[in-house]
Amino acid sequence: MKIHTSVMIEEALEHLGPLKADSLFLDGTLGEGGHMEAFLSCFPGLRGIGVDADPVMLDRARKRLEPFGERFRGYRAWSDEFLRGYPLDEKPDRILFDLGISAFHYSGSGRGFSFNADEPLDMRLTDQGGESAAGILASRDEKTLADIFFTLGEERYSRRIAREVVRCRRDKHIGNAKEFADLVYRAVPSSYRHGRLHPATRCFQALRIAVNNELERLDRILPLALDILPENGRLGVIAFHSLEDRRVKTCFREKAASGAWKLVTRKALKPTENEKLVNPPSRSARFRVAEKTALEKERLS
Repeated sequence: MKIHTSVMIEEALEHLGPLKADSLFLDGTLGEGGHMEAFLSCFPGLRGIGVDADPVMLDRARKRLEPFGERFRGYRAWSDEFLRGYPLDEKPDRILFDLGISAFHYSGSGRGFSFNADEPLDMRLTDQGGESAAGILASRDEKTLADIFFTLGEERYSRRIAREVVRCRRDKHIGNAKEFADLVYRAVPSSYRHGRLHPATRCFQALRIAVNNELERLDRILPLALDILPENGRLGVIAFHSLEDRRVKTCFREKAASGAWKLVTRKALKPTENEKLVNPPSRSARFRVAEKTALEKERLS
């Protein structure tokens, strides 16, 4: 099974190096543990905690990080819920969120994240309930579906695709990933079918975001993470599409405008040309870092 290659590891190590040798590092989107492995390897005194809602991913990460023994602890939770009820007395001075989806979800989860997969159209990142992608296609009216595809996927042919979903579901439940991808392919103009991206890419993104409430969670995660950091603590976020990156940029700039935070990265950092060549999924990654100042500490006291 393919192992996920974490993106922008060198940049994360450079900008999120610990304040002290024995600092605590929090990876709020642990995945398969690639970033955590890099941090624990490069900083021998560092201790790490990782959070992931997917029990399969958490198990894979724990196995990968076994060599670090008690220096690593893993927690199964959504990051916003973990941060809201932060369970430890000690706070991390460095926090990282990599908002991308692991290669495992596309190639090995069997949950329909890939439009090439003959799998159930599920897309849930946890097994703790919630509505599946197929459930959304079956239950939303045409306008709502079009809004989902346009707002969360920035899909220009959202109305045509929503219309085709409603037409097709009258005769058959749309419950298979490849089946939905084929539906999108039929719905869009022929000139749109042979671009750089598969024509279903944006609709799959939109459904995944809707199923897992990703943008709402991000809006909750950012202020929670910023609040628990100490003075000179840093938060880094790697985003993969404009909907995420705009939220991170806006949050960081608003904090910086108050003087309580400073922007460590004035502009989003991008992967090197070599990384994009070696790891093509990194092409769309954008990395931003902010640091808490003494003024924020005074404001909270």
